[in-house]
Amino acid sequence: MRLYVVRHAHAGSRSAWDGPDEDRPLSPKGHRQSADIAEALAPAGATRLVSSPYRRCVQTLEPLADRLGLAIDEDDRLAEGADGADAVALADELRKEPEAAVVCSHGDVVPEMLRIFKATTVRFKDPFVWPKGSTWVITWDGERWTKARYIPPPDVSLW
Repeated sequence: MRLYVVRHAHAGSRSAWDGPDEDRPLSPKGHRQSADIAEALAPAGATRLVSSPYRRCVQTLEPLADRLGLAIDEDDRLAEGADGADAVALADELRKEPEAAVVCSHGDVVPEMLRIFKATTVRFKDPFVWPKGSTWVITWDGERWTKARYIPPPDVSLW
């Protein structure tokens, strides 16, 4: 089983947004990134999509949900400010999925998840980074989480 941990796509500046941060949407660049993320992850065979309830995270997974015909479950354990250990507990629940699951979270939760994985049995070969729109693929071998592979954010600068 593979767990795809996505940091939400580009959402623009907090200071330029007037509403509650939970409602801040993706930017045009973020929408292009989310379409490319969907194209890249669609072949993975995900059977579950789980997102932070924040709008930008849900929007990041919407193109993938549309392609796969899946609903996006929202989970507060992926919300900004959530405890990384709680997000890893969610990952442990999702490991029962037959092929793959995709989660989308924030720039504070994703690195905490990765640090917890790194402190256990997971081998990391790639740089320890998590820019917006990036994905980490964490592999479950049937007994434990074993390796992590980094997928950089889609390059949408030419659009």
